[in-house]
Amino acid sequence: MTLTTDKLKKLLAERILVIDGAMGTMIQRHKLTEEDFRAERFKNHPYDLKGNNDILCITQPEIIKGIHRAYFEAGADIVETNTFNGTQISQADYHTENLTYEINFEAAKIAKEVAEEFSSKDKSKPRFVAGALGPTNKTLSLSPNVNDPGYRAVTFDEMVNAYYEQTRGLVDGGVDIILIETIFDTLNAKAAIIAVQKYLDEKRIELPLMISGTIVDQSGRTLSGQTVEAFYISVSHAKNLVSVGLNCALGAKQMRPFVEDLSNVSDKFISVYPNAGLPNEMGGYDETPQTMASILEDFLVSGFVNIVGGCCGTTPDHIKAIAEKVKNHKPRIPKQQDPYLRLSGLEPVVLRPDSNFMNIGERTNVTGSKKFARLIKEEKYDEALSVARDQVEGGAQVLDVNMDEGMLESEKVMTKFLNLLEAEPDIAKLPIMIDSSKWSVIEAGLKCLQGKGIVNSISMKEGEEAFKEHAKKVLSYGAAVIVMAFDEKGQADTFERRIEICKRAYDILTKEVGFPP
Repeated sequence: MTLTTDKLKKLLAERILVIDGAMGTMIQRHKLTEEDFRAERFKNHPYDLKGNNDILCITQPEIIKGIHRAYFEAGADIVETNTFNGTQISQADYHTENLTYEINFEAAKIAKEVAEEFSSKDKSKPRFVAGALGPTNKTLSLSPNVNDPGYRAVTFDEMVNAYYEQTRGLVDGGVDIILIETIFDTLNAKAAIIAVQKYLDEKRIELPLMISGTIVDQSGRTLSGQTVEAFYISVSHAKNLVSVGLNCALGAKQMRPFVEDLSNVSDKFISVYPNAGLPNEMGGYDETPQTMASILEDFLVSGFVNIVGGCCGTTPDHIKAIAEKVKNHKPRIPKQQDPYLRLSGLEPVVLRPDSNFMNIGERTNVTGSKKFARLIKEEKYDEALSVARDQVEGGAQVLDVNMDEGMLESEKVMTKFLNLLEAEPDIAKLPIMIDSSKWSVIEAGLKCLQGKGIVNSISMKEGEEAFKEHAKKVLSYGAAVIVMAFDEKGQADTFERRIEICKRAYDILTKEVGFPP
């Protein structure tokens, strides 16, 4: 069965699917040595390889196959590839970044062989492979240096390139689904979304996409500070997005309120694969298969989920117990969303009919505030941030940021200011409006936003093709857009011209580019 997005949606509407459990937990049971990780292929590699679980797809493929087989035997419908650290960024720890494509290709090939083995045995229960893109060991929204909050250890483009190479290996190896998982920084996930779509577009193929975030503690936020709803709004633009869910960091009991929150706001299918409880003092997991399955049954009874499985500490025994519970319950029916404007910073902002208007703070604009312009020119960024903070305290719901000034390197200044702003939760809770007449500045700003912001603005002044190109880019970053009433003939100067241009732009955006109406 060739899995299309529509086929997966049909399956999820019919029954709850089971995804596998932990790969690392099962690898640990084999008590592999450094020599086992190296095998003959890497016996002379100058750096330690023990702990690089992904490389086992090359050096110990039978072990990985055996783990996939055990999860399918336990009742899993979907297994994930052994590629959690399969990017050049993560493989750099072992000086094996040049093996990224091969690792991912072999991981996909191994998993697909086992899936096809089980699918051929029972054609009524097809088995699938999700190509797993992990979070990497770097973050785009946070600085690793407490003394320099504007610093980033990796650029957005570097992150896109790393995920692109991983996607290339997984897709060429034959995965059925792309899974961007364990997301602790939504900007990393946005880079992954762009990378995945770039490769699929080049290959002219489509695959269903699953996205799974990680709530790190009972605050109900990701590591980079977003609430569940803000996270959902930030990634919901992704093409062929079938499910959004939560995994890792928490056990099922601790995860329940956040899964409920997600279920209440999402019009996608919901996945959940928690850890086997919270870690004990030795870093292990003690929750038994029966206990975990019983807790997750409450999720099923409540109608929260469509895909369920396990993360750290879970085993085939856990998945077997969960699969038994799943048989007795119906899948969640996704909620239809009202067509409101939904934005996010660290927190959601939804413009409803009873909202009357949206209050936009425009003092963080070098063309509209002499004080802000002076502070930016003098590189007094702390004081410039205080201007933004004043806007927040004054009731702004969105912050407009504009760096269009002849004496500034606008792209560089936009990036620096937004990176610093993201480190201030009391400001970063609001969505950002990237305001510029230069596309390069707009794109530089979009590469800094983990939330769903607004682009101000694009128009048809340079023609329909340029308009479409910019609109597609804006959508790929997950932003909303303001359209100026210009076309090839110039600015709309009559009521009729305004209606004509705006209708033409709206139809292009919603019918051709893919913006939600």
